[in-house]
Order: sequence, then C-alpha cells, then structure tokens
Amino acid sequence: MDAKIAEQAARHLWAEHEGRANYNNLPAELRPANLDDAYEFQDAFHVLARQARGSIAGWKIATTTKVMQQLMGLDRPCAGAIFERTIHRSPARLRAADYVNLKIECELAFRLGADLPAAGAPFTAESVFGTIEAMMPAFELIDDRNAVYKETEALSLIADNCWNQGIVIGEPRPVPPAGAMNDLRGRMEIAERPALEGGADGPLEALAWIANLIASRGGELRRGMVVMTGSLVPTTAIAAGETAVFAVAGLGDVHLAVT
Repeated sequence: MDAKIAEQAARHLWAEHEGRANYNNLPAELRPANLDDAYEFQDAFHVLARQARGSIAGWKIATTTKVMQQLMGLDRPCAGAIFERTIHRSPARLRAADYVNLKIECELAFRLGADLPAAGAPFTAESVFGTIEAMMPAFELIDDRNAVYKETEALSLIADNCWNQGIVIGEPRPVPPAGAMNDLRGRMEIAERPALEGGADGPLEALAWIANLIASRGGELRRGMVVMTGSLVPTTAIAAGETAVFAVAGLGDVHLAVT
C-alpha cells in the first residue's frame, strides 16, 4: 500500500467532514484494496482528526451483528477511534447543527485500569476482564452523513473511522462479575416514542477483539481509555428538541439532550 495514497484518502475524507458533505464511498483511485489498507487509511485520517479532536482516548466496535456485516460485505466487526474532545459526560447537551445526520447507539462502556500491550496478545474475554476499572452506560454518537447503507462499502467505512463522532458516558460504576455481563439489559426512552430494550451481547469478547486488532497493528489499549462494546438496541436517529435516556439496571443511566 502506497503511503501517499493513504494520505490522499485521509485528506479527501477530512475535507468531506469539514465540508459537511453527505457520505460517499472513497473514489476508485483512493479506495483501499483490503482490510489492512483500510486501517492504514484510518490511521492517516486519525492524524488529521487529532488536530481538531484531541488524542485518541478510546475505541468503538461497529458492525457487530451478522445482519450489518452481510449488508456491508464483512465477515467480522470493525473498529474506530474515539477522540478526547468528543467524550461528553452525562447529562450532555449537544447541538444537532454540529452534525449532518446524528444517530445514537446505546452501549456498555468499559474504562480500562491497566494497559493491554501488544505483547499480551492474543487476548480473551477472560484475560481482559481484570483490566476493567469501571463500567458506564453510554451513547455512541454516529454521524452517517445521510449514507445509503446498501451502497456503503465496508472498507471506505473503516477508513472514515466507522462514522464515530464521539460518546456520552454516564457515571463510572463498579464492574459486575464476568459471568453477569451477558445478563445486563438496557432501556432507552426518547420523549413519547416507544421505549427500546435489549440485552448485552458479549461485551468482554468485544473488548478482547478490539485489543487483538490494535495489537495486530502494533498498538495497544492504554489505561484510562474508554472502549465501547456494541449497541444493545438498534441505532436510533435523534433530532433537535429531543432528549434520550438510556438506563442499565445496576449501572445507572446516561442522558443526552439535543438542541
């Protein structure tokens, strides 16, 4: 993979973000050929994004369901970075005008209390459990920029940092026993809409997967980072004037108001 192509692709993506353009796949001459290329392009995008959004302070996992993987032509999840200045504490108040097409995902977030260096790979759900310092209910802020999902190519999505525009996290709480993780259930309410409910789906496995991905690329998850583990309910649009509350039994809740 030509480093110049990765840099050109990153500049193209950043210009699209800055210009608030609707999402489009990378043009043919800048399209990554494979997963390794896609993450190299994402790295180049991160270099530009850090100037505006701060250092990488966490990671998110995307396309965790088979339905989304089939739609995107993938056989595995994918990951994107979370930047320091895009982490908001609950109760958060954000402006719809700062996004092109804001959606939220309701997730379980881990805050790490120890590093997960590449030398420790391969990681498992069992080996990462002891590194978790706290858990929080959280919203991931997704800006799909009016993407047409059936036309979205997974490799371009990865290069574009998997559409992450930040997170909103609740108060850190003690970590439940590992065996209770998959029993956690959450409920989201937005005004008069029907509530959405769902259960956890392997959050420890999600953490291990991200740690292994980062390690395979010569990096590491570091103490203090926040890792998002996948949505408990379907991705949901939220508009100006709406307030969302996501509550998880035993972990409290997280609030987001959009103005």
